[in-house]
Amino acid sequence: MSILVNFLKQSDIFYQFTPTQLELVANLCQEVTFNVGDLVFKENSKSKELYVIAQGEVDIVIHSPDSGDTDAETVIARLRRGQSFGEVALVDEGLRSASARAVLKDTRLLVIQRDKLIILCETYPQLGYRLMYNLAADLAMKIRNTDLRFREQLLYKPHEK
Repeated sequence: MSILVNFLKQSDIFYQFTPTQLELVANLCQEVTFNVGDLVFKENSKSKELYVIAQGEVDIVIHSPDSGDTDAETVIARLRRGQSFGEVALVDEGLRSASARAVLKDTRLLVIQRDKLIILCETYPQLGYRLMYNLAADLAMKIRNTDLRFREQLLYKPHEK
């Protein structure tokens, strides 16, 4: 079993994939290495890739225009090995809603091109169904966590007068 298959197997988005399905996806992966502070992609850029973290950590950051500092960013999530990001690119090719930046030296990412993955899903409907089911579950969890964080901010932050 290839090293890429082992990385994919650890990712929630490929949960319950068969070894053959994991091999098919592994054949689409390109491995890219980033160093501390390297930008994976920039907020408001085109989205055409799905990323899986094979090693290291990635911060998801948004530009903070309210701070007065034109370069101010706020980290909204820190992702680790086995986690994926850029999933919305599988649904549409809109603009990225945040930037992604490598946190650790030698952060290794598996990059999967949207077009190739969509063709694979159309060719193998069971694989496509499982991927979209896992994608929906992953996005639902992220939305739920964001909702809880937002509610926490509203309920426990002192109200300003």
